[in-house]
Amino acid sequence: MRVEHARMHAKHRGHEAMHAEMVLILIATLVVAQLLLVQWKQRHPRSYNMVTLFQMWVVPLYFTVKLHWWRFLVIWSFFSAVTAFVTFRATRKPLVQTTPRLVYKWFLLIYKISYATGIVGYMAVMFTLFGLNLLFKIKPEDAMDFGISLLFYGLYYGVLERDFAEMCADYMASTIGFYSESGMPTKHLSDSVCAVCGQQIFVDVSEEGIIENTYRLSCNHVFHEFCIRGWCIVGKKQTCPYCKEKVDLKRMFSNPWERPHVMYGQLLDWLRYLVAWQPVIIGLVQGINYILGLE
Repeated sequence: MRVEHARMHAKHRGHEAMHAEMVLILIATLVVAQLLLVQWKQRHPRSYNMVTLFQMWVVPLYFTVKLHWWRFLVIWSFFSAVTAFVTFRATRKPLVQTTPRLVYKWFLLIYKISYATGIVGYMAVMFTLFGLNLLFKIKPEDAMDFGISLLFYGLYYGVLERDFAEMCADYMASTIGFYSESGMPTKHLSDSVCAVCGQQIFVDVSEEGIIENTYRLSCNHVFHEFCIRGWCIVGKKQTCPYCKEKVDLKRMFSNPWERPHVMYGQLLDWLRYLVAWQPVIIGLVQGINYILGLE
């Protein structure tokens, strides 16, 4: 490694001006790309979300195939097969009555698994940094690899399932008719019908349900508790699915153990740019450097 490091320095000696130009190109490309992505997201959010979702799904696959990470490929294939079936069911018209529950159950399951996996991975990394891995006679490099792998799995599938869930939630809600992108519902919502799944509500808000409770938002619209939680947590919606009034997530998740799920969802949104667009921007920078003859 020392010999290779010395060779690299010898190769790049006297290229300070070239390196400074490469840094300026990198900074300029990052700024311009960020501005373009923000404008694209604001003006055409649907196409932006679809392209981002496709890149989130394909970009890691390219690197894992290239590096022969077969374990990731097996998990990715299973996740993709089940998610493709669930997405297919969510986009059918007319919508089968059991489909909304199926969609939210699958994505909520993946959400919880990815959340737990990310937490375990983060704890493994922290334990390794503090040297606690030595208590179990585990090598630092093995413990760090284990923690980073779990953290990657948790964050990647957490981001991916939330994007698929948001897309499915939009399709299902628009098909049922109580929700539309323009904000004007296509049919009237009865007090005894849930606007998320379109099914009857049999338990009163003031009553304790055996299987599931009923929840009333601040706009007085009533939903199945499982449906509205799936709509807000999994589907990334913070508005009422009928009137689009802002939902107070702190009031909905009064249990302090549930509030980290909201913060975790925001963290996944921040990481989406890093996973989906950062490799594209770096590739663009390398292309510019190659055209200009910089190395």
